[in-house]
Amino acid sequence: MYRPKIIFIAGHSRLPQGMAAKSVFETLTVTAEIESKYGVILDASCTLATEHGRQYIGNLLKGFSLKDGIEEPIKSIQLQYRGKAANAIVAALKDLHIQFKQLEEETF
Repeated sequence: MYRPKIIFIAGHSRLPQGMAAKSVFETLTVTAEIESKYGVILDASCTLATEHGRQYIGNLLKGFSLKDGIEEPIKSIQLQYRGKAANAIVAALKDLHIQFKQLEEETF
């Protein structure tokens, strides 16, 4: 019986000036729980200032497979998130994907 191995990965980027979260954090972090065999994002969050924003980004990213690349999750953010942190979220997602690919090369 297959038992999924869940991994936790974080991607980071700089926040733009003028954001509420900038007063608390210097960087934006996107974190994700990922099923390792298929690379599917099971849950995700980020360090936006509001709980609503964090949940929205998490819901937006759920279900994407990082093994299929990062283009579709990025496109989803670009089309559906219209906050000042959009570019920072995209950059953090790219970093998260790099972390996933490195871990995949090392262990899978």
